[in-house]
Amino acid sequence: MSLARHPLKDARAEGAAPGGGLGPLPDWDLSDLYAAPDAPEVAADLGRLEAECAAFAAAYAGKLAGLDAAGLREAVLAYERIETVAGRIMSFAGLRYYQDTLDATRAKFLSDCQDRVTAATTALVFFPLEINRIEDAALEARLAADAVLGRYRPVIERMRALRPHQLSDELERFLHDRSTVGASAWNKLFDETMAGLAFEVGGEVLNLESTLNCLTDHDRSRREAAARELARVFGLHLKLFARIHNTLAKEKEIEDRWRKMPTPMHARHLANQVEPEVVEALRNAVVAAYPRLSHRYYALKARWLGLEQLEVWDRNAPLPIETERLVPWAEARDIVMEAYAGFSPRMAELAAPFFEKGWIDAGVKPGKAPGAFAHPTVAEAHPYVMLNYLGKPRDVMTLAHELGHGVHQRLAAAQGELLSATPLTLAETASVFGEMLTFRSLLARAATPTERKVLLAGKVEDMINTVVRQIAFYDFEVKLHAARAKGELTPDDIGRLWMEVQTASLGPAFRFMPGYETFWAYIPHFVHSPFYVYAYAFGDGLVNALYAVYEEGDPGFRDRYLEMLAAGGSRHHRELLAPFGLDAADPAFWDRGLAMIAGMIDELETMD
Repeated sequence: MSLARHPLKDARAEGAAPGGGLGPLPDWDLSDLYAAPDAPEVAADLGRLEAECAAFAAAYAGKLAGLDAAGLREAVLAYERIETVAGRIMSFAGLRYYQDTLDATRAKFLSDCQDRVTAATTALVFFPLEINRIEDAALEARLAADAVLGRYRPVIERMRALRPHQLSDELERFLHDRSTVGASAWNKLFDETMAGLAFEVGGEVLNLESTLNCLTDHDRSRREAAARELARVFGLHLKLFARIHNTLAKEKEIEDRWRKMPTPMHARHLANQVEPEVVEALRNAVVAAYPRLSHRYYALKARWLGLEQLEVWDRNAPLPIETERLVPWAEARDIVMEAYAGFSPRMAELAAPFFEKGWIDAGVKPGKAPGAFAHPTVAEAHPYVMLNYLGKPRDVMTLAHELGHGVHQRLAAAQGELLSATPLTLAETASVFGEMLTFRSLLARAATPTERKVLLAGKVEDMINTVVRQIAFYDFEVKLHAARAKGELTPDDIGRLWMEVQTASLGPAFRFMPGYETFWAYIPHFVHSPFYVYAYAFGDGLVNALYAVYEEGDPGFRDRYLEMLAAGGSRHHRELLAPFGLDAADPAFWDRGLAMIAGMIDELETMD
């Protein structure tokens, strides 16, 4: 299959044109990591990494059980320093690659770095395995005897949660060694294929991000053309996408079986430090709420659009009363920064450098990865945010979302490399909270009932996309992995699973065009991070509950909220939520969050 580059529309150049464009959009300045791929510091750090990994193995392999508290502390600190070096190298290589996934030199640099880092860090595989062989009482005595070592208790507890699932040292080294040609290679194939796709809509050749953006166009015929073109192009490549999913699901099934994981989701739950029953309570609460959330809202939307039924290209359509004005970048920045500052000057202070120092890459460019993310890099540096900004109101909310991640990552960095990483379930808290602050700020300034209705409808749609759509994605993955365990899946098999969950979650207000059964193909989370998606719904429900506490007027809320973010991965979600009187293990917790969405739909019904 050809991955040749196509003449893609560069939204940044178009936005900068005179006449109400988006204005100049920022690019990353990655020099805080390294000046360039051939900078001497890159070669020096790769050499340093290899030397330090070898030295670490020589000093500690086979000896951890015999170390006293001070010796184990030094081992943990040395391990953290190595993680920092490796993280800096891979962050730089990965970010450059995502700026242009079709650039062969960037792809080669990333692959070469992956190969060398993987080869070097194979020497470290013994470390968690030996930590897990230390007797509980002996390890507890060491953690209690040394305050610095004791601070790393959460890291060690995460390692020990995997004790029932770890393999022999030799097998663990083998799996680590082959990782660059396993899931990582299939991920890269998916990314490069997606970046190389070209879609023709209304005589324009667009990339994936710009084509998806057409689904929010005021012109219904353009939305339909984009949806049908997406289906056509996905259909041309469906065998490849099915091969990627079949291979990754089978690879996961094999490793899960060897590790004695009870379900395909269990590894993700362990990584997220969340109990399976909590996730199941979330999933069940959302599915039970489909009729009063998505089904009810989309029935309203059909009436607003004057349609008996919605087509899939109407799901994110603007309301007829919405204006078509695009939001220039400078205005988007001001909207989000004012909302953040209104909540906490400290929050705005943490967000400001993203705009001032080249920490955001915003424009839609040929070869650039679709979507948006915030990458923390390493604790001693700073995060970078990637957007594909096209000036739609949803793009402003995406900026608020990813900037929330960035603020969270900056606060958590003080914990150090090993303790700053936040489980996905909590990682979505600050991002969704940032969206909520921005929405509430705009809602408070709404000058007319029409403006309020548009804002409320947009927020409800965003929340449905975050909660209902992501839980439907989670159910799709559960079904996909269960079906793959019984045998190879054809593209039609996968399409049927997709349509089952889409029909259930979107409801009777929708009619589904031929070809929509292929839309599973472009969702990157299924490829990159199996079962990641429930974290979005977790974060939304958590934030809705948190925001309700904030609205009650507790004067200490702001400080406690920032303290929660600054904890990073050093504390469990139960411990972090306790100061707010919240418990995610309580099924009523999720109903409280879903009730906020239902309340907004209630208000919209009164405005209908």
